[in-house]
Amino acid sequence: MQFNESEFLVESIVPDDELIISRTDLKGNITYANETFADISGYEMSELIGKPHNTVRHPDMPSSIFKTLWETLQNGKQWTGIVKNLRKDKGFYWVKAIVSGVYKNGELVEYKSLRTPITYEEKLEAQKNYDKMRLENNEKIRTIFYK
Repeated sequence: MQFNESEFLVESIVPDDELIISRTDLKGNITYANETFADISGYEMSELIGKPHNTVRHPDMPSSIFKTLWETLQNGKQWTGIVKNLRKDKGFYWVKAIVSGVYKNGELVEYKSLRTPITYEEKLEAQKNYDKMRLENNEKIRTIFYK
């Protein structure tokens, strides 16, 4: 899929009073999404359920962040981090994500993710860090041309 760089410049702001909630199976496929997730991501609920959660992964996100997330979850721990997500319309939104396992009778059965808004300063710091990480890991970094 190819994108025009300008499509990535439209940010959706997560309202301060909203909480984005989703659940996935153990393979990362969405089994539940609240209306706020659908609204902010620009997808219909039917387009989210059953799809991989990484459908909303923004290309600015370093792969090492998700490697750490999965390692943390596989060790039975909760992961917290700043995430830039991709909207269906190619815009984006930033959140603080808290991801953890859901256990029944001591057995891991699914994952849940709670996401909340972050400040402008947190977004700037995260973007700078992620650009640096992608560069250090020889991952493609975004380029925006100004005239």
